[in-house]
Amino acid sequence: MDLFEKCRMFTRADETREKGYYPYFHAIEESEGPVVMIEGRKVIMAGSNNYLGLTAHPKVKEASINAIKKYGTGCSGSRYLTGTLDIHVELEKRLAKFMGKEDCLLFSTGFQTAQGIIPVLVQKGEYIVSDKDNHASIVAGILVAGGMLSYSSDTQSLVRYKHNDMKHLEFVISQLPLEEGKLIVSDGVFSTSGEIVNLPELIRIARKYNARVMIDDAHAVGVIGVGGRGTASHYNLVKECDLTMGTFSKTFASLGGFVVGDHKVIDYLKHSAPALIFSASPTPASVAAALAALDILEQEPERIEKLMNNARMMRKGLKEMGYHVNDYDSAVVSAIIGDTEKTLIMWKALFDEGVFVNAFIRPGVPPGMEMLRTSYMATHEKEHLEKILDAFKKVGKSVGAI
Repeated sequence: MDLFEKCRMFTRADETREKGYYPYFHAIEESEGPVVMIEGRKVIMAGSNNYLGLTAHPKVKEASINAIKKYGTGCSGSRYLTGTLDIHVELEKRLAKFMGKEDCLLFSTGFQTAQGIIPVLVQKGEYIVSDKDNHASIVAGILVAGGMLSYSSDTQSLVRYKHNDMKHLEFVISQLPLEEGKLIVSDGVFSTSGEIVNLPELIRIARKYNARVMIDDAHAVGVIGVGGRGTASHYNLVKECDLTMGTFSKTFASLGGFVVGDHKVIDYLKHSAPALIFSASPTPASVAAALAALDILEQEPERIEKLMNNARMMRKGLKEMGYHVNDYDSAVVSAIIGDTEKTLIMWKALFDEGVFVNAFIRPGVPPGMEMLRTSYMATHEKEHLEKILDAFKKVGKSVGAI
């Protein structure tokens, strides 16, 4: 069979386009944060991870422009060789201090970050212990690690536990050799549901069974914790959480990733991670934008309060309408519809009402968990939120979702 035959047989996207409710790859023509221009008309953005609304902030844009003027558009090399700028070093120092850790290492994308950590730390005879609902970036890091590890019929280097189920985590980790190294990996705030990991219990189990802990705070930094310092801060467990990874593509209004932890661990990753050594370093504009966003985060913590109040208002409003809404205190508010066709129809109807949300369908979520995921910004005003609620009420009633 021709290698490309599978491509010709793929018709799902075309079928959805023909029905008129294809929800992906819609080009944004202009953006001012909570309102964007798509296909020639303005719609309220209720699906972005621009949590603090900083992508359009004048100071962030100005910082990027000035960085290009000073350094040019790219670094033309990896951090390991010719691609380290003084602003890379500055951002690493600032983030380490902000997150309460000794050191920090930048990566070129958030998705790439787990691939620069997991395969390097977990080697032959050691174990990765992963939540079944972890983000695809963690899964990719585990797959890379799997390719580098030697498997045998009686030793599995990867074990997974039921989502945020600490009893099951303790059961599976108790079956592993106590003396061997282990890395427990979990999202801090899970991107689909907005659920927050039970970090106190996870850390207790880790210490009992000789394991280290890495938390992915992509959806937590700038959202939860003291001053937006993430999941470990949320639980007052900064010292106890070994590694925290994150991204610049959400709160920090840019592109890239990072990990913070003990100096010796970060230095080891710096000299050992192929994902760092063989990738071009983050661009000057990206780094400058992240630095400016960090300045604003530190100087204006009230943005976090505004963000969370917005999310709480929407969660309460959707629940009162009768939607099945995940009840977690984060900036992600998901309305579970439970049917693929209905989810797509509702996505299009909401778009027609001037509201853009995210449609999550299989295989991205399990059967029966198809949902419309909304996420909020500090820059959403009350009139934006009320229009979103009005649209959900109208559309939900029209298709029998509420």
